[in-house]
Amino acid sequence: MFIPVFRKIACSFLLVIPALLVQAQQSPVVRVNVAQPVADIQPTMWGVFFEDINLGADGGIYAELIKNRSFEFFKPLMGWQIEGSKRSEGDVLVLNRQENKSSNPRYIRVQANNSDLQMTNEGFRGMGIKAGLCYDFSVMYRLRSGNVKLLAELLDAAGKVIGSATLTPEISDADWHTQAVSFKANATELKGKFRLRFEGNGVVDLDMISLFPEDTWKGRPGGMRADMIQMLADMKPGFLRFPGGCIVEGYDLDQRFQWKKTIGPVEDRQLIINRWNFEFAHRPTPDYFQTFGLGFLEYFQLSEDIGAEPLPILNCGMACQFNTAELVPMDQLDPYVQDALDLIEFANGDVTTPWGKIRADLGHPKPFNLKYLGVGNENWGPQYIERLAVFQKAVKDKYPSINLVCSSGTDPSGERFDFLNGKLREMNVELIDEHYYRRPEWFLENARRYDSYPRTGSKVFAGEWAAQSDRIASTENKNNWQCALAEAAFMTGLERNAAVVNMSSYAPLFAHAEGWQWTPDLIWVDNLRVYGTPNYHVQKLYSTNKGTNVLSMVQNNEPLAGQDSLYASAAWDKATNEIILKIANVSGQTHMRTIQLDGVKKLDANGKLILLRNTNISAVNSFENATNVSPVEQQIAVDAKKKSVAMTLAPLSFSVVRVKVVH
Repeated sequence: MFIPVFRKIACSFLLVIPALLVQAQQSPVVRVNVAQPVADIQPTMWGVFFEDINLGADGGIYAELIKNRSFEFFKPLMGWQIEGSKRSEGDVLVLNRQENKSSNPRYIRVQANNSDLQMTNEGFRGMGIKAGLCYDFSVMYRLRSGNVKLLAELLDAAGKVIGSATLTPEISDADWHTQAVSFKANATELKGKFRLRFEGNGVVDLDMISLFPEDTWKGRPGGMRADMIQMLADMKPGFLRFPGGCIVEGYDLDQRFQWKKTIGPVEDRQLIINRWNFEFAHRPTPDYFQTFGLGFLEYFQLSEDIGAEPLPILNCGMACQFNTAELVPMDQLDPYVQDALDLIEFANGDVTTPWGKIRADLGHPKPFNLKYLGVGNENWGPQYIERLAVFQKAVKDKYPSINLVCSSGTDPSGERFDFLNGKLREMNVELIDEHYYRRPEWFLENARRYDSYPRTGSKVFAGEWAAQSDRIASTENKNNWQCALAEAAFMTGLERNAAVVNMSSYAPLFAHAEGWQWTPDLIWVDNLRVYGTPNYHVQKLYSTNKGTNVLSMVQNNEPLAGQDSLYASAAWDKATNEIILKIANVSGQTHMRTIQLDGVKKLDANGKLILLRNTNISAVNSFENATNVSPVEQQIAVDAKKKSVAMTLAPLSFSVVRVKVVH
């Protein structure tokens, strides 16, 4: 309305300034009631969901560089190339111990004849090698005769040796022995390989040929890739859900995840095929298996390391209903239920209990204090309810304090969801696991999804969700700013309804740039680098600015959930005496708002603003430009006298504001 006046005075700036002040004064007021928190925000509110998809474990956070180290892939020498101009047929044989070692039956027998025999391993889409870093090579061997030397070599992409060491098997008898040597790389390589050369004359059996970098998470030998785990630790997640979703079920029950087979010596952990090996015809991954070097003890340890509550998910006697829909008959369900009871004892039992002793013998006498247990993943129908009831009774009879996480199926609405949601609430389960992979528009439309949910009874775990820029399972899905901003807007509704929603996690978590099966994904890696997507930064901003209590935040007595394309929530952090505001502007227009902070006596005049924005809704991050969409921190003025904050909400932005209450 002041533009005509501006023209009449022909560039007189003296009248422009008061006009702008009037406009600022007239900006809509959003009221936050600080004095009366409306709900607690659970410490578990924002967490992470890990699944071995997209080379998330082998080739991902599990730092082993050798692919098919124990020759247990369906093709026993997959990943290995046997070479040598003087080698003879039968110099390398694959042998099978069968029932004598059913968890790891295969090994190789090498006949060295003073030739140039060598074996090269390609790694997981190559091997990331770092100059100056030590690498730990180990092997299980059985020297049958003669004298054989093993020359371990790191190679760059051109085949040049960039690090080497010699290992000489020392004991000649019928038993298996382990020997190790460390050596340093002298160059950095994204697409390295490992070569094992044989010198001398003799016969040696080999198994568990292994190579780890020394810079694993917390320096644990045979541990996890540190840069990937650091990305999780930086999020300060409230929980870690593992070992996934669909791989828990398996294509059929033979391929289901069985936690007891993932603990103990790594050479005794029985490999199985990963269902993502063959799930998608458009992304076949024939070399994708689960070695379980990353097992349940490691998952619990990781949860402890990053300060997250462990949330294991177990098979409920049902295979994937999209694939085989194989069921365990009800009269044969006991072993599955016993696995759940034994897992709780493994996690929480005193060292005098059978499974507590096993945990202690594995190096962790202290209990993990497990509070949550998932029964089934995306299972549905009366068959699921029938089996869940058996689990519920058995667990609650023995461990009444354990909170059960239960499946509401694959979709957030429809007949299947309605049936499960109703039945689970009748059973009074603690947490109902809702999943939604939908377009960004769905997330905006559902920002008030939980406003009408009951405040009592079963709570919600938003267990798997992500905005899809194209469609579910499309290879064209992108981790773009439009999706991340829609998620930020939706999460204001989750936070506002923390009385209903107690846990939430984006999925999937990790993806290898050359080994992925599903997009979008929160964190992308190659063999040397890692970056967070715009979606990662949204999740991190929520989890590191969580607060302890929900505050009412309204405009015209209504939650800000779509008016002028704005979405907002507010929280109180009793640990820091701060008010935390989160506001998403999903429009292409700037909006002004005055945030009135009611119920406080004194405020610090300097607040903190963390701004995540980009003017291009298609913007993505990449290895070359990892910070294209990333948060920027700055000060924001607080009117301590009026107890308010004047906010200019930039187009296509997500803002987090922290204001200190002074006592």
